[in-house]
Amino acid sequence: MEVITSLQNVHVKTWKKLQTRKGRQKSGQYLVEGFHLVEEALAQDGLVKEVIYTKDTILPFSLTETAFDVYEVTREVSHAISDTKTDQGVFAVVEMLEPSILMLFGKRFLLVDAVQDPGNVGTLIRTADAAGYDAVVLGRGSADLYNPKVIRSAQGSHFHIPVIQANLLEWIGGLEEEGVPVIGALLDEHATKLEDIGPKETLALVVGNEGAGISAPIVERLSERVYIPIYGKSESLNVAVAAGILMYGIRK
Repeated sequence: MEVITSLQNVHVKTWKKLQTRKGRQKSGQYLVEGFHLVEEALAQDGLVKEVIYTKDTILPFSLTETAFDVYEVTREVSHAISDTKTDQGVFAVVEMLEPSILMLFGKRFLLVDAVQDPGNVGTLIRTADAAGYDAVVLGRGSADLYNPKVIRSAQGSHFHIPVIQANLLEWIGGLEEEGVPVIGALLDEHATKLEDIGPKETLALVVGNEGAGISAPIVERLSERVYIPIYGKSESLNVAVAAGILMYGIRK
């Protein structure tokens, strides 16, 4: 184990770069922080490359006989590499997973079209995991999967189901070939009320941008459109809340 006390240490500079999209893409790694996320990462075989913690942090897991590097750092270093105001003093450098085309053999998919808020994207992933969906595909314009806020909001669910960033139109083409209905969340005259659409054994649910909704090219490829009735005075639902209602409401 190496002890690091200086903010100028080369490892500290590398960890700080992992808080940026460019740094993550260049290294093929990302940083998770907090007891729960680090423990989730350690449960995945071979993904963790480094664990970083402060001397005063009581770890709920063992770091003996590990296949990764371990670093003890000061609170000053911990604060410098954290993306939160009050960090828990434990981090892990994790290797990014490669996308898998095997996801096409699943039954239920969530397609995310340009959802920009990292908290919403993370919640979408977490809810898809809870609802038993087989994969999440983040389309162009969506928040980066490995954004620290996405990772925190997903609460480890990105370890449980495949999540990739890809061209949604290409994915829709592949799903159509497999006979999977592509259902979009839209509030227009062509949309069917959620309670009238009926449960689906296989489906791909598309949700769109917080302000603009689903983009026109994707709307043209939808098999069906669905909407959630609003009984109060609110104009709309948060995209992650709406997706959660739909994911549970449509699945068989």
